[in-house]
Amino acid sequence: MTIKPLFDKVVIKNCEAEETTKSGIVLTGTAKEKPHFAEVKAVGPGTEDVKMAVSVGQKVVYNQYAGTNVKLDGAEYIVISQSDILGIIED
Repeated sequence: MTIKPLFDKVVIKNCEAEETTKSGIVLTGTAKEKPHFAEVKAVGPGTEDVKMAVSVGQKVVYNQYAGTNVKLDGAEYIVISQSDILGIIED
């Protein structure tokens, strides 16, 4: 199954949390911060007022409290409005 978002909605999947800090300290499960960056998995068509600025495959930073969590085929996704995306991560 797949999720096809409507209007200005975007389906994202969280990127994995860091296992170690930059200084080499290994983090336990409880010490890891929940990441606020994700990969875009699907993008809605937009609306007359909202043009979609993100595309599938981009990595984004999003508002911590945004969206609705959805579990599909064992994977966890978040469906958010494009306005909850704070920025696009460029390599």
